Amino acid sequence: MPFADTPFAALTVIAAPAILTNASSVLALGTGNRIARVVDRTRYLTRELADDALEDRRRDVYWNQLGGLQVRAQLLLRALRWFYTSLGAFAASALIAVIGSVVASYQGQRVAEAFAVVGLLTGTLGVAGLVTGCTLMVRETRLAVRHLSEEATLLNRRR
Repeated sequence: MPFADTPFAALTVIAAPAILTNASSVLALGTGNRIARVVDRTRYLTRELADDALEDRRRDVYWNQLGGLQVRAQLLLRALRWFYTSLGAFAASALIAVIGSVVASYQGQRVAEAFAVVGLLTGTLGVAGLVTGCTLMVRETRLAVRHLSEEATLLNRRR
């Protein structure tokens, strides 16, 4: 049975990009929030480092964290770019599928196949963007957890 004759063809071609578009949107929103948290933490550390009364050990940890925050910000920005790329690719893939199905009814199978290939390539870009963005988010999360461990160590030494 050809793919177009299955009851799941329309669902696959239209719904899958829509679901993936939603996933990309949620990831982009969460990444934007994480960037804001990095900015807040950077501002806090900058204020703390300006204090001459800050103990040396804490100052060293804060300088180290400040460098890590710069790396985290870059990772988050790259991830956000990939999530937006995915968002656009999935939206384009859905639109290509709709246009392709309309054009195919007037132009025939050969044109439909061309639209299908372009839609598949666009969707593949979207999936690659999600995978890349998520990988960057994992790297950023590792840095964030390392900074939390450093903070916990500082607090334990104070007691």
